Amino acid sequence: MRPPGLMSGAPPFAPGSLVTLDGWQDPPGNRWAFQHVRELIPTARIRRGDGPTWQLRREERDVMGLRFSVGGRRWTVERLLDETQTDAFLVIHRGRIVTEDYFNGMEPDTPHLLMSVSKSVTAAVVGILAGRGALDVRAPITDLVPELTSTSFAGATVQHLLDMRTGTRFNEDYDDPNADVRVYEQVYRWRPHTDADVPENALAYYATLTNDGEHGGPFRYRSILTDVLAWVVERAAGARFPEIVARELWQPMRAEFDAEITVDPHGNAMADGGISATLRDTGRFGLLYLLRGRRGRSSVVPADWVDDTVRGAPDGPAAFAAGDDPPGLPAGSHYRNCWWIRDRMAPFLQASGIYGQSIFVHGPTRTVVVKFSTWSRPLDRQIVEATAAAVVALGKVLERA
Repeated sequence: MRPPGLMSGAPPFAPGSLVTLDGWQDPPGNRWAFQHVRELIPTARIRRGDGPTWQLRREERDVMGLRFSVGGRRWTVERLLDETQTDAFLVIHRGRIVTEDYFNGMEPDTPHLLMSVSKSVTAAVVGILAGRGALDVRAPITDLVPELTSTSFAGATVQHLLDMRTGTRFNEDYDDPNADVRVYEQVYRWRPHTDADVPENALAYYATLTNDGEHGGPFRYRSILTDVLAWVVERAAGARFPEIVARELWQPMRAEFDAEITVDPHGNAMADGGISATLRDTGRFGLLYLLRGRRGRSSVVPADWVDDTVRGAPDGPAAFAAGDDPPGLPAGSHYRNCWWIRDRMAPFLQASGIYGQSIFVHGPTRTVVVKFSTWSRPLDRQIVEATAAAVVALGKVLERA
């Protein structure tokens, strides 16, 4: 439950209950903040438009008592949700909602911060533009954004951004308050602007980055690359990023609610982690990848883009294994088009964000699982693996039903 008194009632709020930019990502503030991002940081709407909603039929089942084991520990789904600060949980099997659960005051129409699941949304838009011929992922990014010609991004391709394989030096240690990831949050107004030498907007910040490797080298997770990717998308589509996501994905997907995305003082969208969306709409997005990009008879994301995401680059698993911090996924895993591919033969895909945001797409059992959370720490691999094991167990039980 939400901590008593945390930003509740009428202002002024009681001492100790106010959530501010100083600590909104950390407990206990994140339990409130991840459902109220627009009250802390400027956001732009991702409009669903006026069309009909993609209706998901229901075939509800009680799955909370389902047992599974991972790492020598026995779990139930209910215990997993209770012990991992869950805000919302959705299971879709064969296109039908099996369970939809809300905690911590969240409601079906509440937008929840997706964190780096936003990257997977961004990559889907790239795939849509690429399928139309409006964007070539093999092209150098400077073809579309010549302002980057004299920066460290010269020579990098759009695909390098999608696969986290540029040579960009960028420290993403969330436990280090001086890491690059914490500094550039000041640029996007995710933290108080305390350093006088921090650039005033995201586009100026990109020019300050340097390289410590070759473009096309091993996988190294650097969120800033997806924000550069959003600039490429804007140039390819000739519009602001939130408008492009709405036009190309959210409206064709027939989302149920508007989404939103945080922006810097100049209106540059934080594509790497700033999207907030409702649980069911996030489930619809995951379902697109289960259905090879289709919503009914309509193609929203090109099937060959989804196939390429699952298949990955020929050297994808090797590049992933050679990375400086492989995240403990099964052997043969890889990262492609801003998705974590746990198994490309099954297939088994994962979109993942810090503090516990996840979409799992399990092809063999035709199951999509979405989990929103507010963990006490940015990263917890044991919880991720427990959730992945729960997805497989759920899918197998539902397939047998």
